[in-house]
Amino acid sequence: MSVHKSDIKRVTTHQLQEMKNRGEKISMLTAYDYSMARILDQAGIDVLLVGDSASNVMAGNETTLPITLDQMIYHAQGVVRAISRSFVVVDLPFGSYQGNSRLALESAIRIMKESGAHSVKLEGGAEIKESVLRVLSAGVPVMGHLGLTPQSIYKFGTYTVRAKEEEEANKLIEDAKILEECGCFAIVVEKIPSALAKRVAESVSIPIIGIGAGSDVDGQVLVVHDMLGITQEFQPRFLRQYANLSKIMLEATENYIRDVKAQDFPNKKESY
Repeated sequence: MSVHKSDIKRVTTHQLQEMKNRGEKISMLTAYDYSMARILDQAGIDVLLVGDSASNVMAGNETTLPITLDQMIYHAQGVVRAISRSFVVVDLPFGSYQGNSRLALESAIRIMKESGAHSVKLEGGAEIKESVLRVLSAGVPVMGHLGLTPQSIYKFGTYTVRAKEEEEANKLIEDAKILEECGCFAIVVEKIPSALAKRVAESVSIPIIGIGAGSDVDGQVLVVHDMLGITQEFQPRFLRQYANLSKIMLEATENYIRDVKAQDFPNKKESY
């Protein structure tokens, strides 16, 4: 029996684990500001990810690499102020944890103290084990991220599907086990074959959240601007648009411009 959104006053890592245990899918979306996060929280979303994808959708950068720790904290602060139910995860941005576990701990502590978020997310497997352990040692919950890891885009050279070859697939499964052993409470797997994603979800006991990874995982995440159709130029195979807000917003703005030009707005009822 699935739990209705109103039955959980505040989503926690424990409840996310319980959802996996009983086969209830976990819903997750990105959020970067107060107004959007408030709507998503009211809708009953389980997890909100303050993603470094803010670098793309909020700032217009080509990659996630330029966004800074200060900027991530700024976005996270607005999201945390908006929510009353959702579990908030914040990406540690590029350069704030790789190869330096002390820096990783300092970055994670800043996010937790200055934003009030509930956890952080790091990209990578065995190569970031030391950073994951250091962050967890301070009592900060950590979500992992495997498969297509956008912070490594210049290493990959493409946003194509990852782990199609057996060697990379086996490493991904091994990395998932390492992250679980370290103490991560969940892992995002991005743009990998659905059969592999299923193997990962069955290989570990913690929740596996997919994006472009098929349906045989424990939950799904999308970038909210993509899901709502605000971003129009990005339409990958794995994306389902649940609205076309770009069209609605464009038409509304055109109508506003028309009424202002025609001196129809404001009318007498809209004036003091």
